[in-house]
Amino acid sequence: EHLGLPNAEDVRNGLIAYKIAAHAADIARHRPGARDRDDELYPHARYNFDWNRQFELSLDPERAREYHDETLPADIYKTAEFCSMCGPKFCPMQTKVDADALTELEKFLAKEPVAQA
Repeated sequence: EHLGLPNAEDVRNGLIAYKIAAHAADIARHRPGARDRDDELYPHARYNFDWNRQFELSLDPERAREYHDETLPADIYKTAEFCSMCGPKFCPMQTKVDADALTELEKFLAKEPVAQA
C-alpha cells in the first residue's frame, strides 16, 4: 500500500488471486456448476495428458501455457504423456489401469473370502 501504482503484471496477478478465491468460495458454498471445471480438468484432461485442454481450463490459460513452455517449449510436448517435473520415467499418471484389469480386480475383490479350517 502506498509503495507505488500497480503495473499490468500486478493487476494480472491480482485478478488471478481474485478468481482463485471466488472459485474456492463457490465450491465451499456448493454452487451449481462450481466444480465443473475441476471435474473436467483433473480426471479427464490431466489424466489423459491433454495439455491444450488443461490450458483452456486454467484460470489463466496464457500463464499456464507460459509455465509449460518455459521447460517444454517444442510443440511435440503439447502431446507428451509426462510433465516437466516428473519426466517420462517417473510420472505417476502413467500408471493407468486398463479397463480389463480393473474389471478383473473388481471380480476378485467381490469373491467371498475362503474359509480357513
